[in-house]
Amino acid sequence: MLLRIHHTAIICADYARSRRFYTEVLGLRVIAETYREARRSYKLDLALPDGSQIELFSFPDAPPRPSYPEAQGLRHLAFEVDDVESGKRALEAQGIAVEPVRVDELTGKRFTFFADPDGLPLELYER
Repeated sequence: MLLRIHHTAIICADYARSRRFYTEVLGLRVIAETYREARRSYKLDLALPDGSQIELFSFPDAPPRPSYPEAQGLRHLAFEVDDVESGKRALEAQGIAVEPVRVDELTGKRFTFFADPDGLPLELYER
């Protein structure tokens, strides 16, 4: 029945800051940007090269996401990359703090974590 993940929705605290992060730092392509007056909210549809999408929302007075200690629910969002080390260097060159690269003990694949402007854990995972 299920074919693939179509999109992931993220609510941000500062729309301009997060828009810049996802489009300029991560390089996601803008599909559409809508301001919804009734909700005083932006919705930014972003595309990854494989067709999957991220919906970036701004809602006034949204509560902060509990990250540490880890809360129940969605733990992190992982992006597949060809080379974790080069992805790490590219992020660090833009001032993004990135954890040391580790190896997944179950798959043998390399990975690392970083965070979006609101502290949402994001992962680079080796193809």
